[in-house]
Amino acid sequence: MITLENYLLVGAILFCFGLFNIFTRRNSICMLMGVELVLNAANINLVAFGRFTTHALDSQVFAIFVVILAACEAAVALAIILVLYEQRNTIDSNMIDRLKG
Repeated sequence: MITLENYLLVGAILFCFGLFNIFTRRNSICMLMGVELVLNAANINLVAFGRFTTHALDSQVFAIFVVILAACEAAVALAIILVLYEQRNTIDSNMIDRLKG
């Protein structure tokens, strides 16, 4: 039987992979994927807590909001990355030192 601890373990592993990806990569696209992993880990935890408590629908509503937030964040971040690539010809986060100019 799958318990709450199993869901929390998977969420924690995804969260750690996401943080590792954010802190070790210099490529902006890879950093964006790390942020998406962190948000998906939060979703797994929300739905898991909802499954094992009496307020199951509340956690699913919050998970839907997180999915909407992730979609908006990905659209805005990709737009910024495309503009930076057009101006600087790189998506390396260490090479981008300022947003203006």
